[in-house]
Amino acid sequence: MGAPLGALVVGGTGQLGVELDRILGARPDSAVRAPGSAELDVTDPRSVSAAVAEFAAATRESGLPPVVVNAAAHTAVDRAESEPERAAEINARGAERVAAACASRGVLLVHVSTDYVFSGTADAPYEPDDPAEPRTVYGRTKLDGERAVLASGARAWIVRTAWVYGAGGANFVKTMARLAAERPEVSVVDDQVGAPTWAADLADGIVELAATATAGSGPGRRVLHRTNAGRASWFEFARAVFAELGADPERVRPCSSAEFPRPAPRPAWSVLSGAAWAAEGLAPARDWREALTAAFAADGAALGGR
Repeated sequence: MGAPLGALVVGGTGQLGVELDRILGARPDSAVRAPGSAELDVTDPRSVSAAVAEFAAATRESGLPPVVVNAAAHTAVDRAESEPERAAEINARGAERVAAACASRGVLLVHVSTDYVFSGTADAPYEPDDPAEPRTVYGRTKLDGERAVLASGARAWIVRTAWVYGAGGANFVKTMARLAAERPEVSVVDDQVGAPTWAADLADGIVELAATATAGSGPGRRVLHRTNAGRASWFEFARAVFAELGADPERVRPCSSAEFPRPAPRPAWSVLSGAAWAAEGLAPARDWREALTAAFAADGAALGGR
C-alpha cells in the first residue's frame, strides 16, 4: 500500500482530482481533501496560502505527512489562445502560488503538467529532458508553471501526462460515446498520435510517487512522464472506444487534421516516454488498450456505456 499520506488535491473536482480523491479516500491509512476552484482558487493568493497552511497544520497534527498535488489547470486549449492572461493566471502564476505556499510550509508538492510543452514534431517518445518548445498558449503557460515550481524552493516533482480521460469531466471517450449514439458515422483524425491515459492509472502513479517521496526515497529526477503504455492515433482510440461500447468500429472513419482546423495547433506526436519513471523504481503503467477495458469495467455508465 505504501507510506500513509495526507493529501490536498488542488483542482480536486477535475478528471484527475476525482480519481485521486477516490483512491486516497479508500486507503485506511491516509486522508484526502479535494476542493474545487470555488473552494480553493489558485488565482487568489490568500486562498492558496491559507488553504495550504491550514492543511499542513491539520495533517501534521493527525500524524500524517502532508502532500499537495496540483491538478488545477486551464485546459481549454483553444480558448486559451483568445484568453492568454487567464491561462497564465491559472497555469503559470497559479502554479507559482501553490509552490510558494508549499515551500513556506515545508510541504511536498507533485505538480501535473502536459505533453503540450513539446513541439509535437518528434518521431520518438519524448524524454523528460528533451527540449521544451511549446506552440500554443496552453503549452507556454504550463511550461512557465513548471519552471516556477522548480524555482520555488519547494520539494517538488513535475509529472507530465497526455490524453487523459476518466469518469469526471468532459473528455474524448465521453464525446465518442455521445457521437456513437447520435450519428451513423464519425470522422476522427488519424495523423495525431499519443498514449490514451486513464485518469485512475495516472492517479495511482502519482500516489506511488508521493508515498515514495514522503518515505524519504523520492526520485532523483524532478521531472517525470506518466501515461499509459503504447501509442495510438485519435482514430485508433475512437475505434477502441466504439468496441468497448459494443458499437461497430467501422463506423469510425479516418480523416486529417487539416479537415478540422482549430485555433490552437494540436501536436502530431504526443507520446511521452516512461523510461525515466521506471528507472526511478516506480511501477510502469499498463498498456492503454488494457486500461480502456478496465475503465469501462469500472466506470462504464459514467463514460457513456451501457
